[in-house]
Amino acid sequence: MRTMTKIGNRVLATNIFLAPLSGISDLAFRLICRQHGAGMCFFEMISSNALVRGHKKTLEILKTNKKDAPIAAQLLGNDSGLMLEAALKLTELANVEFIDINAACPVKKVIKNRQGAYLLREPQILFGILRKLSGNLKVPVTVKMRIGFDRFDEKEIVDIARRIHSNGASVLFVHGRCASEGYKNKVDYLAIRKIKENVGIPVFASGDILSASLAEKMFRETSCDGVLVARGALGNPWIFSEIEKGLSPKISPEEKIRAAKRHLDYIEKYKTASSSAKLGIMKKTALWYSKGFPAAREIRRRISAASSPAGIFEILNLSGLYFPENPSR
Repeated sequence: MRTMTKIGNRVLATNIFLAPLSGISDLAFRLICRQHGAGMCFFEMISSNALVRGHKKTLEILKTNKKDAPIAAQLLGNDSGLMLEAALKLTELANVEFIDINAACPVKKVIKNRQGAYLLREPQILFGILRKLSGNLKVPVTVKMRIGFDRFDEKEIVDIARRIHSNGASVLFVHGRCASEGYKNKVDYLAIRKIKENVGIPVFASGDILSASLAEKMFRETSCDGVLVARGALGNPWIFSEIEKGLSPKISPEEKIRAAKRHLDYIEKYKTASSSAKLGIMKKTALWYSKGFPAAREIRRRISAASSPAGIFEILNLSGLYFPENPSR
């Protein structure tokens, strides 16, 4: 399923991207995904206001290295001038392939601030941001949107999508749910297809890309040009190579443990945080990988109770004793 993607004046070797997952897709997460086939990744979602103010945690989001490329960034905001200032600063700090405008985030505090998916309620704000950024940046500009705010209205959302294109967007990333649904209910494949059929730019689909078979279904039912993988990559970095090959081989618990330990090593090496915060991140990460383990409940209990990174590594090492095929069990 992997094909090349043209985004404005940029050509990328893949159409399977890692999404900008807030609080998740940091450098450690991206590196483990890249090792298992992710050819294009986003930084975590970035607040335009926080970036312009030089917020320490926001600048931490932009931590990267030579192995972490190509990469893109997604900006959250509603003020075109501030967002252009943030975008220009971002391009000075990082070598991004393109900048995405977030018109999809359904989180309540984001909506309350008239950002994210709220822009679908006042699309003129979104169009103004697009004109401002696309007219002043050297990198392409894209938009991530939902299929509606409260409901899917084909005429309304197709009109918004067309005007997103005409105001300067090079690609549309479309999540197949309305903002009011959050991440509940089923993805509306037909709604994504209607948008795809009515715009002249590539359309990437997102929402429940949890396996190679679901990715294949998304391609088949929407005719999308690519997919954006989000929650499907949690504890499952193999999903990128699986989608590319159209296969879903069973990953052994031993292989999961090896990947989990490598991911934790990256967190220790690259994450700048207090000891307690880093421990919490490592626990969360180890729990992702433990899904489907024999005696998973006990392993998860022990991981949650661990008092140090070394303790988490020890639990992962000992978890092999629970595997039925292990002769020392």
